[in-house]
Amino acid sequence: MLSTVAFEGIEARAVDVQVQIIPGAVHFNVVGLPDKAVGESRERVRGALIASGLAMPAKRITVNLAPADLPKEGSHYDLPIALGVMAAIGALPADALLLALDQITDPHNVGAIVRTAAAFGVTGIVTTARHAPGATGVLAKSASGGLEHVPFLVVRNLAEALITLGEQGFTRIGLDSDAETGLDTLTPTRPAVIVLGAEGKGLRERTRACCDVLAKIPFTGEIRSLNVSNAAAIALYALGR
Repeated sequence: MLSTVAFEGIEARAVDVQVQIIPGAVHFNVVGLPDKAVGESRERVRGALIASGLAMPAKRITVNLAPADLPKEGSHYDLPIALGVMAAIGALPADALLLALDQITDPHNVGAIVRTAAAFGVTGIVTTARHAPGATGVLAKSASGGLEHVPFLVVRNLAEALITLGEQGFTRIGLDSDAETGLDTLTPTRPAVIVLGAEGKGLRERTRACCDVLAKIPFTGEIRSLNVSNAAAIALYALGR
């Protein structure tokens, strides 16, 4: 079972995301006083998981957002529901390792990251619906078959997604060239999500604020930066052991 929050005014209340999959007519339903946006999350989640190559079970799926008497509003339930369904079908292991991409728009870079993620057995890649490249031929070619092995979780707001992952016990590690902590000093931990920013501007301020730790690659030469796909490979090697 996963958890998230619902807001009553400025007060946040805990919400349990309970997923039940049982034999029966194929159906995907969200219950627990969801508003229209939350109710529609079932279609967004279904589409995202199918697009990621995950087979939805031909069974009855019920997502219960408890407590039942608390109204649920907003779009931040998409990721908790997606993670809950993935866990229920055995697609989200306890030692999950994710990558999160913060407005990386170059399809060559994203494709190379996908290829690297597939090589290191990454569980999935979290990206945003906007400021991210689509699954174009350029991206697919750069991924060299990696798209078949690494699912994408597309979210509306990366910061909210990172908050949700933190609530589920993920350690959120942001790569930042200005960080004081060296990547080589971190102890690998799972589940974890490695957060990568766009070349040049790096991680956005709110994204940085949602990370548990910021770490840098310790360079010894004159050049102090790398292509983001190369940085992803080094981070996965260091933290994916």
